[in-house]
Amino acid sequence: MPRQRLHLRTSPLALVGRLLVLLVALALLWYGLMTLLLAVKVAPGTVNAISGYRTAFDWLTGLTPDDVDGATTRGIVAGAGVLAFVVFGYLAFKEIPRPHLTRHDLHLSAGDHGQTVVEPRAVERLAETAARQSSAISGADGRYGEDDLTLTVTVSRARDLAGTLRDVQRRVVRALDEHQLPPLPVNVTLTGLDRRHRRELR
Repeated sequence: MPRQRLHLRTSPLALVGRLLVLLVALALLWYGLMTLLLAVKVAPGTVNAISGYRTAFDWLTGLTPDDVDGATTRGIVAGAGVLAFVVFGYLAFKEIPRPHLTRHDLHLSAGDHGQTVVEPRAVERLAETAARQSSAISGADGRYGEDDLTLTVTVSRARDLAGTLRDVQRRVVRALDEHQLPPLPVNVTLTGLDRRHRRELR
């Protein structure tokens, strides 16, 4: 079974948004088929009888300002437009995926009188502190996953990056052992170079 890495927060409204997307996609496919029929020389009257595209086009092009005259009609049209913008905009916002890494408490022991549990942030803070003890690291951010520990670091100098990352990994592993925490795979990723030390790249 693959290890879980990401979790997507979903909303019940996402189903409504996906249904609307499906309807729009079906409409595009349908009228794409009508365009194909016209391209292969099917009679326009036949295509219009199937889809009503010409009837709808003629009706829309025949609209004039007099057709929406009057404060009541204009108010209804404006209100419908604003309502459609709010509803469809909100549904589109809910469709945006919001992934986050899974996090679980670290259970160390359990007995008759309770159990010892370490919060994920405590493990992450331990790793970040251990990483910052290296003089080459100016920033560190840990993330405790389901069965590993990921650490992203920002370095203050560009020399010997591979050695720096290995040193950080060793420091974090040693810190876990010193605090009597279970050994975890530690993944160290370089994410940036401190701007105050950019001259070292030249």
